[in-house]
Amino acid sequence: MDKDAETVRYFVDQGFELMCAQSFSKNFGLYGERVGSLTIVSNCAHTMPHIASKMINIAEGNYLVPPLHGSRIVASVLKKPALFQEWQSCVKTMLNRIIAMRSGLKKRLEALKTPGSWDHITSQRGMFCLIGLAPAQIEYLRKKHHVYTLENGRMNVAALTPSNLDHVAWSIHDTVLNAKG
Repeated sequence: MDKDAETVRYFVDQGFELMCAQSFSKNFGLYGERVGSLTIVSNCAHTMPHIASKMINIAEGNYLVPPLHGSRIVASVLKKPALFQEWQSCVKTMLNRIIAMRSGLKKRLEALKTPGSWDHITSQRGMFCLIGLAPAQIEYLRKKHHVYTLENGRMNVAALTPSNLDHVAWSIHDTVLNAKG
């Protein structure tokens, strides 16, 4: 978490004014709850009431009374040390699993001698990865191998498992060799 915050902290330390939006949908498993935060850093205290007023106007344009369910869950976890520690442990476990799946996919593609560089698989971060295939290759990957990504090649890395990594790697390998890109 500190590593994720480094960039924001750097800009704040340099005296930048900024807005930083954060979603809790994935890291709290609160899909559909639209829980997050907006942090505003300003060098002028007298501007904050004006900024807050504008943010409230924008929010009210989207919904008059936002749901409280998700935000109360997040607040409860963040405020209680034992729950916060457990949540941090769960996030770390998931992060390590995603890193392992990224690494495993890259190693398998390289072992298969799949043409191209696959460094982007491990250099990207998060639950999703752009695998770098053309739309025609994505269609081939779906139809022939039943490996599904978005049209732009965005793959859900969290859906990879030790039991499907070989299939996914082989499928990408076959696609790169046999589908026009």
